Amino acid sequence: MGSLFDRLARLLKHQWLGSGRLPRSLRGSAMQRLAARVAQSETRHSGQIRICLEASLPWRYVWRDARARERAISLFGSLRVWDTEHNNGVLIYLLLAERSIEIVADRALARQVPMPVWSALIARMAETLRSERFEEALNQAIDEVSELLETHSAGLARTDNELPDTPVIASDAL
Repeated sequence: MGSLFDRLARLLKHQWLGSGRLPRSLRGSAMQRLAARVAQSETRHSGQIRICLEASLPWRYVWRDARARERAISLFGSLRVWDTEHNNGVLIYLLLAERSIEIVADRALARQVPMPVWSALIARMAETLRSERFEEALNQAIDEVSELLETHSAGLARTDNELPDTPVIASDAL
């Protein structure tokens, strides 16, 4: 756990960005383009992709020094990404305050794709996030997750669209 000063600095950073508003580059038509990309992706495999965006962590997460991964796992459950027929839902979570992206895969896919593969995917997006090219980073995530789903869900029958394709803003979802 970080020092009290580190926690206070992190809390201020998150509170400063905590208006819940997404940057202009992620509003309006960007959300529609991301939804269309998810929908198009899901025509090629049996998996389900859900995107969740959050400007900043709730203060209780920051104060206890929780990381984006913990929040992503919580949202994975809250958004019912785990509740797909083939257990191969994937949450792509973007925390803007920390320029952090997390990917949480349901158990069927997680058994087939080792953690280092997910970590490498996230690492490839780091520069794009640092450059505040958020939509580009999310597109990259959708494309790479789709490739993994195509590879690891071969032979599974496609199901109806089980999760909404439109990205969700975490503060609106809970």
